[in-house]
Amino acid sequence: MKILKPLALAFLLPALGANAKSLAKKPTGLNPQALQILAQDTTSWSQTLPFDDGVITGKLENGFQYYIRKNVEPENRVTMFLAVKVGSILENEKELGLAHFLEHMNFNGLKHFPKNELVDYLQRAGVRFGSDLNAYTGFDETVYQLPIPSDDPELLKNGLQVMRDWAQDALLDEEEINKERGVVLEEMRGSRGAQQRMRDQYFPLMLNGSRYAERLPIGTEDIVTNFKPETIREFHQKWYRPDLQSIIVVGDIDPKMIEQEIKRLFGDMKQPKSPQDRKKYTVDLLNKNQFMVVTDPEMQYTVGQIFIKHPEEKVKTVGDYRRSLLKSTYNEMINSRLSELMQSADAPFLQAGIGISEFLGGLDNLSAYYVAKPGAIGDGFKSVVRELDRVDEFGFTESEFARTIVSMQKNNERAYTERDKRRSDSYVDAYLSHFLKDNPALSDEDSYRINKELLPTLTLSEVESIGKQYYVDQNRDVLFLAPDKEKANLPDEAAVSAWFQEVNQETLTAYDDKVSDLPLLAAEPAKGTVVDRQNIDVIEAKSWKLSNGATVVLKPTKFKNDEILIHAFGPGGTSLYPDADYFNASNAASLVNSSGLGQMTTVELQKYLSDKKANISPFIGERTQGISGSADKEGLKTAFEMIYGYFTAPRIEDDVFKSTISRAVSSMENRENNPSFVFSETIQKSLYGDNVRRIPANVADIQSINKDKALAIFQERFADASDFTFMIVGSFTEEEITPYIEQYIASLPNTDRDNAAKDLQIVEPEKGFEKIVHKGKEEKAQVRLSFYGDYAYNEKENLNMDALESVLSIKLIERLREDESGVYGTGASASYRKQPSGRYGFHIGFGTSVDRYKSLIQSALDEIRKVKENGPTQVDLDKFFIEQRRQHEVNLRENSFWLNSLNEVISNEEDFKSIINLQEDIQNVTVESVKAVANKYLDETKLFKFILLPDAK
Repeated sequence: MKILKPLALAFLLPALGANAKSLAKKPTGLNPQALQILAQDTTSWSQTLPFDDGVITGKLENGFQYYIRKNVEPENRVTMFLAVKVGSILENEKELGLAHFLEHMNFNGLKHFPKNELVDYLQRAGVRFGSDLNAYTGFDETVYQLPIPSDDPELLKNGLQVMRDWAQDALLDEEEINKERGVVLEEMRGSRGAQQRMRDQYFPLMLNGSRYAERLPIGTEDIVTNFKPETIREFHQKWYRPDLQSIIVVGDIDPKMIEQEIKRLFGDMKQPKSPQDRKKYTVDLLNKNQFMVVTDPEMQYTVGQIFIKHPEEKVKTVGDYRRSLLKSTYNEMINSRLSELMQSADAPFLQAGIGISEFLGGLDNLSAYYVAKPGAIGDGFKSVVRELDRVDEFGFTESEFARTIVSMQKNNERAYTERDKRRSDSYVDAYLSHFLKDNPALSDEDSYRINKELLPTLTLSEVESIGKQYYVDQNRDVLFLAPDKEKANLPDEAAVSAWFQEVNQETLTAYDDKVSDLPLLAAEPAKGTVVDRQNIDVIEAKSWKLSNGATVVLKPTKFKNDEILIHAFGPGGTSLYPDADYFNASNAASLVNSSGLGQMTTVELQKYLSDKKANISPFIGERTQGISGSADKEGLKTAFEMIYGYFTAPRIEDDVFKSTISRAVSSMENRENNPSFVFSETIQKSLYGDNVRRIPANVADIQSINKDKALAIFQERFADASDFTFMIVGSFTEEEITPYIEQYIASLPNTDRDNAAKDLQIVEPEKGFEKIVHKGKEEKAQVRLSFYGDYAYNEKENLNMDALESVLSIKLIERLREDESGVYGTGASASYRKQPSGRYGFHIGFGTSVDRYKSLIQSALDEIRKVKENGPTQVDLDKFFIEQRRQHEVNLRENSFWLNSLNEVISNEEDFKSIINLQEDIQNVTVESVKAVANKYLDETKLFKFILLPDAK
């Protein structure tokens, strides 16, 4: 559902591109249907989009559908989804929340996996509950997912059996139903807060008083608590039927064998004798404008939103698809302008976004939102409207349009280049959308060719007409969400109408698209050389020493066709600066990263990079500084130029500095309203006192940042590359990468100074304590149990600590969730470090009701006691082993895993073989070794109990 979340502070947009060129050649290699479409004139746009010919589809006699595709990324894995066209919208007044409750029950007793045997069986196979094995319920659908290894025939067979049981064979045992009530109520309780309370008020307006506003999937507390078991059994029998279901299987499998198994397993599913009509509900247009203001004492920001609703435009034909490309082009160009505006010194809002997209219930919409700066609600609103009006009056520039089209063309080329490395999950998503929403599912070949043919045909006038069609004064909702204390400053409907009118009467000017013709670097650096080359045979990598002292570690791979990841670090970081300079040091890299580089301003740089896949960002951490990023082969030279630029020609622009400081200060305005922030801040202050390096910054801290000092610190940290290590992983050869390393890395400055980081000796207290925080309206509790102390960092200890995390998480879920029905989610997490001294943290967290948190803490501590006294069960330890092995098999084929592992091994001066030696190292983990680690580190004298409760009455 495309509803803007009021607290979302990130609006992610694809990069924009440079110049569009017509294509001289007609595409080849399409299936006949697609070739026929594109070989004809524009009237062929009326023809239906071709369906992916790489997938086997079918419908059984009972109406059950299936999609099957062979795909080997990742290898020896298969992803199975069961989609059911049944969601909360179908519930009657006695069934509110039962579609979602039924989703829960499908994990609590199936025909072939009674009680909790499903989760137990799959964990034994290395499937992680929550991250792998999962499900969701929406308004119109319920979807179950099961990714499993495909190289075990029995597991593959049983995976299909799970899907069959989910489809129609939930046991719905009364005892299990009653136990699950508490779990669902805790899920409901956990979601309560400012957003939920405001949503309950504005949903009827946003959804035009439709049935959707009264059918939130979570349901009502009364129904969840009191429904009779027969009611959910009747719901299950009524709606979980083959004509509303489909299985999607994509992975490293034999499609024909899977198809035969599906026919065997699902062919006997029965339809009800008198199946109820699956009505399609809609949100009707009211043909009027609406207005609403909603406040809440715990709301942190003031957010203004505009929704202009339109009838949905389904994408069925080539022409429809072309029209969707026009909308995407509009979205990218107008959001690029908002991004540029946000970087100005006097930015009128903290964040803003505009987009044309699918809405809900048969509607599309143009939505606009902004997060207001304190005292500038009207200014922010008018700024967003002004940009919409500017496009409406003057349109976009030819250069903006050309840049965007080229960006889309480049993205199309990149997707096609990686087509044989495309992950199974992305195929599943396409087929799921096809089944549930009848959206197109193009083959990789057809998608590439159709996009390649259509993009050059788009015109600027067509994009502008899209905006004019959607930006109208009809079916428009204006909504403000704000803290209670802003009530007196919020507009009424008449004031908002006046704002629209005020902007409408302004004399606007056309947008000036500022671009630079200068190269990124003023001059090419003098080349350095590679002075020593060493093989790292155990991981098939190489280590080079450069003439300036820098080290480069190269790991060429074939996991992607065109992906190169880069990370570099050198010692020092903020540890070398006194507390008085901490905020200058800790914010220097983000200020530099937000500014321009070399000869380009921020805006010029963004436009220069818009048609390139090259992203490099600097960082300064507590003990290191460096750069991190990625590129494809075409963008690799640019990425290396950026690296050289950050070392030798960084900048912090006045406008960027003023905007960043202003927005940071503004974002702090109401954070004390937020219970989560107050809880987190209290924890940090309890552990670290007033140490500025550990507690959240305040307004004075941010206002103390000095632009010149921050830039000087950045320059100082990057003035000496001699002790930097650069790690490069991905699709390159030595011959391709060497010229860039010599030109842009070996040429970096070398002062040969002592950059060693300092040990600041910031550690948690020796003895634990309990801290209770009262903040929030809702009757709910949040618990965090933490252990801290010194740690003996080594490979064996780390694996045993990971095992302890795993086995305790299993036991906490079994005890607190399944047995006691006291939580929705819980688990343990372990962290440990080697530098500057060995330290660990071990945490347990959960949310629950106010009257149960004490007993659940005791239950959690009792599970710790059992592990300390008896060690874990061998069954739970075996689950850890298989999960680690299976995950490691996948990780070894991921560039990101190799980059992160190289960074960890080199930073901690470990043996490279530890990256690949998991199968051998894990044999050192036993029941007794985990027991020993538990006793060593889970010492009750080091236990810190942090508890968040509601405001005191």
